[in-house]
Amino acid sequence: MSSVEQLGTDRWRARWRDPGGRQKAKTFTQKDFADNYLRNIDAAIQTRTYVDPSLGYVKIKDFAAKWMTAQGHLKSTRATYESILGKHVFPRWGSTPLSKVAHEDVAVWVSHLLNSGLSPATVRYVHRVFSLLLDLAVRSSRIPRNPAAGVRLPRVQIAEKRFLSHQEVNALAQAAGDYRVAVLLLSYCGLRWGELAALKVSRVDLPRHRLSVAEAVSEVRGKLIWGTPKSHQARSVPIPGFLVDDLTVAMAGKAPDALIFVSRRGAVLRNLNFRRDVFDPAATAVGLDGLTPHELRHTTASPAVSAGANVKAVQRMLGHASAAMTLDVYSGLFEDDLDGVAERLDAGARVYSMCTETPILPLTVESAGR
Repeated sequence: MSSVEQLGTDRWRARWRDPGGRQKAKTFTQKDFADNYLRNIDAAIQTRTYVDPSLGYVKIKDFAAKWMTAQGHLKSTRATYESILGKHVFPRWGSTPLSKVAHEDVAVWVSHLLNSGLSPATVRYVHRVFSLLLDLAVRSSRIPRNPAAGVRLPRVQIAEKRFLSHQEVNALAQAAGDYRVAVLLLSYCGLRWGELAALKVSRVDLPRHRLSVAEAVSEVRGKLIWGTPKSHQARSVPIPGFLVDDLTVAMAGKAPDALIFVSRRGAVLRNLNFRRDVFDPAATAVGLDGLTPHELRHTTASPAVSAGANVKAVQRMLGHASAAMTLDVYSGLFEDDLDGVAERLDAGARVYSMCTETPILPLTVESAGR
């Protein structure tokens, strides 16, 4: 159904019908170009990977507007995406049609970003945003494949995680003054900052030693955005017994829908203000310079694993999307616990041997062969 016809001395038109039966055409300056183009079109139709070339003519900046519209479920991340697009993607790709983005050009662009002084982590994030945009173009059948996929990215040196001891947590909490309980809750319940700031009295069940994380608040360009936690799922978090009395005092006299922790003026706690006025000075005072509230989640994971919690329990407590993510972030903790696992297995086997009066014999070479 496809054909090539000559229109003039240096003009050739390739014609074909798409899978829907619609007539399509494209002109070339040489017959060989038209023939090769049609061969690719015919192959794509046969393998059901055909993409209408005209759909790829939309420019990156115009398509990005549609992509951002589809990100309505995001909160602070949406603002970050918009910033990345404006600062790094549009200057290079804004006026480029989707179909004209080539893999090698993306690779060169990534190299230029790194040479411009951006950190490897930032370069990887910029590439990820651009790749996510192109993924939607693929799913929308505007381009056959993602040209940003497979580009070699700079390696990021993973910073060593800081796990505070019980003594350090206590010192930090004392230095935080009126916000002592907030620091303890961040350290021992693994809440994200937005989850702590949005925690209401009705979400805490002191008799059961449980709190429900079902809401979070974030700040985007100075505006407070309320929504679900990062994983978009509510979770139940255990409250250590020593915190029950402190939380009882913190919630005393407050209505069920009242926030437990507020600013000194009674407003919603904002991360930047809290760090400037409370957290950073407290961290410096006890020799923990550079510590962030988010890092206290690491401290939650460490004693939990040491106490024998499995990866699924830690995942649920911290609100990770999957157990695999928990392992990726805290694999070192579980590796350190291997000796403890071996000790518990050994103890269990010895108890069995004592109760049954059946000794567990060591494996010999002869028995191993059987």
